[in-house]
Amino acid sequence: MTDDVRARLEAILLIVEEPQSLVSLAAAVSAPVPAVRQAIEGLVDDYDGRTGGPVRGFELREVGGGWRLYVREEHDDLVSEFVGGQAPSRLSQAALETLAVIAYKQPVTRSQVASIRAVNVDSVVRTLLARGLITELFADAETGAINYGTTDALLEHLGINSLDELPHISPLLDGADEVGAAGVDGFDGGVTR
Repeated sequence: MTDDVRARLEAILLIVEEPQSLVSLAAAVSAPVPAVRQAIEGLVDDYDGRTGGPVRGFELREVGGGWRLYVREEHDDLVSEFVGGQAPSRLSQAALETLAVIAYKQPVTRSQVASIRAVNVDSVVRTLLARGLITELFADAETGAINYGTTDALLEHLGINSLDELPHISPLLDGADEVGAAGVDGFDGGVTR
């Protein structure tokens, strides 16, 4: 059963973007927490080369009470260079919309962005992170959700010195006068950057 649990854990760990607790991993792979703990320890030993195999280019780390795969530190520059060299020069419409939400609402979590855009933004956030246009600012102490913000690289691409130079969006919204008068979804009608 341990090999089966390990294989299922690897599948889940390959796709998660935030550290997962033992309990959430156990629920994901339908296994008891002690079996998941044992499988995690086995994966860590395997990836770190303690089981006779090679040290892998990635590692399984416990961060903030959860587990996630990370590139080993000695390969950070290589991966950054590769990702930077592979990135196409243009962003998709979805990426531009997601970037705008993050720029205007930061710090903001992925789920908040998804709620505003009414679509799943996981892959778009990964793309923006890989391009260096957004960054993880901090993890919420209660939920563990990562809060995102923009980087200086975005400012450079836009040719501005600060986010204060972004255009105000309320004049661009249809019915901005009505929104300002009525107040919608907690907005007080003030100018939103």
